Amino acid sequence: MKYWNLKNINKSTLEKVGPIPRSITKTFEKFTKDLDPNAEIDAIEEFRVSRYQTVTSIKYLVLLIATPILTNQLSKSLIFNPLVDYFWNRGTTTIFLNPSQEERAFAELQRFEEKINFEILIGQLPDISSEVIEDKIKNKAHEIAIYYANESADSIKNILSDLTSASVFAGLIFWRKRYISILKSFINELIYGLSDTAKAFLIILFTDMFVGFHSPHGWEVIIETILRHFGLPESRDFIFLFISTFPVILDTVFKYWIFRYLNRVSPSAVATYHNMNE
Repeated sequence: MKYWNLKNINKSTLEKVGPIPRSITKTFEKFTKDLDPNAEIDAIEEFRVSRYQTVTSIKYLVLLIATPILTNQLSKSLIFNPLVDYFWNRGTTTIFLNPSQEERAFAELQRFEEKINFEILIGQLPDISSEVIEDKIKNKAHEIAIYYANESADSIKNILSDLTSASVFAGLIFWRKRYISILKSFINELIYGLSDTAKAFLIILFTDMFVGFHSPHGWEVIIETILRHFGLPESRDFIFLFISTFPVILDTVFKYWIFRYLNRVSPSAVATYHNMNE
């Protein structure tokens, strides 16, 4: 039964987009099926295939999401945390992995010193000696050094644990190829089965979020977070170059998909999209 289901699911997955919109062909197919004397049996079989496809896709999707996350957290906590801490504290005195960390650390220390002087000038702190001020600055510098040393060690742990989880994710895809076809079919049916208004709303939501006029600020935060996660230098030139090119490429991909596929599958959804976007 399952192999027959896989055959039918793969067939629907590999369907090519024809010159006639899929909504019209599906309506015609439904009409011919209603005239078939075996329509009830076919409907039961179609329901079984749809149920198997949905359950299998959800299970596989949960597996693809949960397994790499659990692998990442467990490998980082049980393996890489003690391993990196042991070698980091034993054989290195490195605090910063890149100049961006130095700039942030020095700026934080400078703000702390300026804050002390400001509070003394406005009377919030008593007129203390320069030795006491120097001790406060030394203690703050020590705290900053510990913080950035831990951040550098965490970056190495993140790289190792992310590589491990990425390997597990790739293994799930490689060893479960037949489930990829089922998942693709399920996603196609889910997307193309939405109403025209829902399709247009999702397109506008994704395009405005990732390629809209306000998206560069979001991309800047995302890139800075990723670079800090892996301990890479936060190059402003790289960030601005990425922001000026990647959203344009993404916008082109969206437009190509709308023109090449959605316009043939559901032209009414494209018309709704243009009306909502005006």
